[in-house]
Amino acid sequence: MDIDGVVADARHRLAHLAVQPKDWDGFFAAAVNDPVLPEGQAVVRQLVESGHEIVWLTGRPERCRQDTVRWLGRHDLPAGRLFMRGDRDRRPARVTKLDALRKLATSGRIAVMVDDDAEVVWTLRAAGFNVLHADWMLEAPPDQPTTSANQPTAAQLLFDAQEVEGRT
Repeated sequence: MDIDGVVADARHRLAHLAVQPKDWDGFFAAAVNDPVLPEGQAVVRQLVESGHEIVWLTGRPERCRQDTVRWLGRHDLPAGRLFMRGDRDRRPARVTKLDALRKLATSGRIAVMVDDDAEVVWTLRAAGFNVLHADWMLEAPPDQPTTSANQPTAAQLLFDAQEVEGRT
């Protein structure tokens, strides 16, 4: 699971990225005030209830670890393993997340990755990973869930993942 844009509503801090140069320090510092996205929280609960382990894979830098762990706890989200970008790692998220998923896949099967970044989604799907495109943050207010007609729902992805594992 990604965090920003998936379970954390980062809209209030996007102004930090609308300036030049981008204020990444301000963007990440403001993350402690993110409201939870109910759609993402529901996907996490579905996965947990289906017996899946939650592993967090975020583009947030390592220096945000303590704040991120506290934020997850405050919103009743499972601590799980937390993979973060190195503080000096400036590679695109599509590269860092693909590298991390490939490493994770060596120790177990990845049922689904949930991410809001279209480039990440496309890259991971092209590499053969099952990905749910979390488009709910930018398309609607957090209290109005939406689904796209041409993408699988969370339930469909969960069913497909369970079918592959022989759990259905």
